[in-house]
Amino acid sequence: MESMEQRRNTIVDLVNQNGNISFAQLKAKFPQISEMTLRTDLKALDEAKRIVRVHGGAKSVDVVVGTDDMLSRRFVRNIEAKQLITQKALKFIQKDTTIFLDSGSTTTMLASCMPDQSNLIYTNSLTCAVELSKLKEPAVHVLGGMMNRYSMSVCGIHTIRDVSRINFDQAFVGVTSYCEQIGFSCGVDEETVLKQTIIRQAEQKILLMDSSKVGVKSTYSICGLEDVDIIISDDNLPEEFREACRKHHVQVI
Repeated sequence: MESMEQRRNTIVDLVNQNGNISFAQLKAKFPQISEMTLRTDLKALDEAKRIVRVHGGAKSVDVVVGTDDMLSRRFVRNIEAKQLITQKALKFIQKDTTIFLDSGSTTTMLASCMPDQSNLIYTNSLTCAVELSKLKEPAVHVLGGMMNRYSMSVCGIHTIRDVSRINFDQAFVGVTSYCEQIGFSCGVDEETVLKQTIIRQAEQKILLMDSSKVGVKSTYSICGLEDVDIIISDDNLPEEFREACRKHHVQVI
């Protein structure tokens, strides 16, 4: 039988791998351990700041502190879908335009494939900035703000203030989730305000979103379908979502 320390390490690993875990899943994983012991484990791990206890289970610290998830983990999820989204998005990049690239694994992949041509590119993503630094022609501006080490991006009042004075021809924005009741959403308040500001300042609003995000709720609403021009996704979007896009005259690529 594994020791208490081994069991708690396993719990932390499970939470980090999945982003969150329900108490029912935990009981199924440790059928020989009493509910009281498991609740004691969660309390101890929460106090040690290794997980965050929530109603009905636990969440990863990275999920709660970071931008919904740790960027390094997002890079290895849905890779084929992100590659397809990137190739589709590249067709919308026009020379001599002002572009905003949001933070995230998909936008970083897009930045790594950007054509070496005359563009004015703004980003709050440090990983996008690294990829764009390999190009000679674009003028790249990295916005200032508070660094989030989990998402490798910057955000905050200074970032929002800087964005509010810039007019973008195109904005490529990432979202965490979409459901009919609340629209597009993410899990961090300040990032929500930043995305809202970017969308307001952009002439063409392009959302990058793989199909796994449809039917999911996050805490903070960003916008509705009526605020979006184009959604670039993989080829597995539900027909109900496509129909909703047609009703709002949103182009789905």
